[in-house]
Amino acid sequence: MKPDIQHFHHDQSGTFSYVVSDTDSGSAIVIDSVLGFSVVSGRTDSGPADAIISFVEQKKLNVEWILETHAHADHLSAATVLKDRLGGKIAAGVGIREVQAHFAPIFNLGDSLSRDGSEFDHLFANNDEFEFGGLRCRVMNTPGHTNDSVTYIVGNAAFVGDTVFMTDFGTARCDFPGGDAGVLYDSIQALFALPDDTTIYLCHDYPPTDRELRHSMSLKEQKENNIHIGRGVDRESFVTMREARDAGLGLPALVIPSIQVNIRAGRLPPAEDNEIAYIKIPLDTL
Repeated sequence: MKPDIQHFHHDQSGTFSYVVSDTDSGSAIVIDSVLGFSVVSGRTDSGPADAIISFVEQKKLNVEWILETHAHADHLSAATVLKDRLGGKIAAGVGIREVQAHFAPIFNLGDSLSRDGSEFDHLFANNDEFEFGGLRCRVMNTPGHTNDSVTYIVGNAAFVGDTVFMTDFGTARCDFPGGDAGVLYDSIQALFALPDDTTIYLCHDYPPTDRELRHSMSLKEQKENNIHIGRGVDRESFVTMREARDAGLGLPALVIPSIQVNIRAGRLPPAEDNEIAYIKIPLDTL
């Protein structure tokens, strides 16, 4: 049985979100939702989540899971907004515990963060499976970009997060805490071992001016044409290239608010005694 897949694009962060559903039962999952955020004003914007909610309500879908491929550093998750409006369980890979453990002391989060992943309703281990409607989803660990990165495989569709991008953009950076270029190479080889009829669904696209935005591509295209790892690039060459590229990259514009929200499963920081919530900026640290 093939899933019905609807993508949503958030221009500010270049992020794709997905609603994946079983048309017979109306059961659905949401992958990598986005909450808009202005660094200038500190205001959140539910517009990207509202678009998903409108689609789900129009199609009369029942959202069972709200999934994260990893704790994103370039956009805030709308997982909690969606759960409050649509129901469903928020889930991520079990590696989120390591991400929480790393960032909790940097942002001095104290007791406001568990560090055991309990902010999420469920944590998936490698090769865990679950069903929604008549569809089965397998969770595949694909670390390297981050140590909590996972891929969700539904039928012949693989939702890969930031592991790979379009073939002309290559692969994910590996200089975040827990990142490792060699581990990413191994994860991508595991993706490349999936059946040939697999379609890769991306979390981002940053197209050059001479092509249109794309959210998906065939596994064959990736294996043959990815500029970083296609056509049999060996592990040592990939690691050398990736580490050299990463050394010159700046931090994503929304990394500071994104991490603080996303390691909380999309919850905003708790309000202080003046009933205002705050994003912390660690000085001279990141």
